Amino acid sequence: MNLLEQFEKDQLASLTQGRAIPEFGPGDTLKVLVKVVEGDRERAQAYEGVCIARKNSGLNSSFTVRKISFGEGVERVFPLYSPKIQIEVVRRGQVRRAKLYYLRDRRGKSARIAEKKDYTRAKAASASTDANA
Repeated sequence: MNLLEQFEKDQLASLTQGRAIPEFGPGDTLKVLVKVVEGDRERAQAYEGVCIARKNSGLNSSFTVRKISFGEGVERVFPLYSPKIQIEVVRRGQVRRAKLYYLRDRRGKSARIAEKKDYTRAKAASASTDANA
């Protein structure tokens, strides 16, 4: 491992220490809380939308979130390991592509993404209800 890779690994460890980054991918609906500093005050601004792309390249990893605001599509790129953001997964989406750029051309019902069905959790829930009955 060369010096640059070692430095990047150390930086990733220090940035992820004490905070968990959830597992998510394209098609998932995310709520990203961004810390905004205004003068001497600090507040969290929520940005909720569909993750349409994710770029995994070590310390430079990022993801793109798209939402419709007042009828206009807005996209924002966030650095994954930034200490100024907090990510929450609202809903998991079932998609078959890594980049969902085709959503830029779609409006209304054609822009919907099906929710991912989690069969393992459903089986566990039904098994526990069967045992109780």
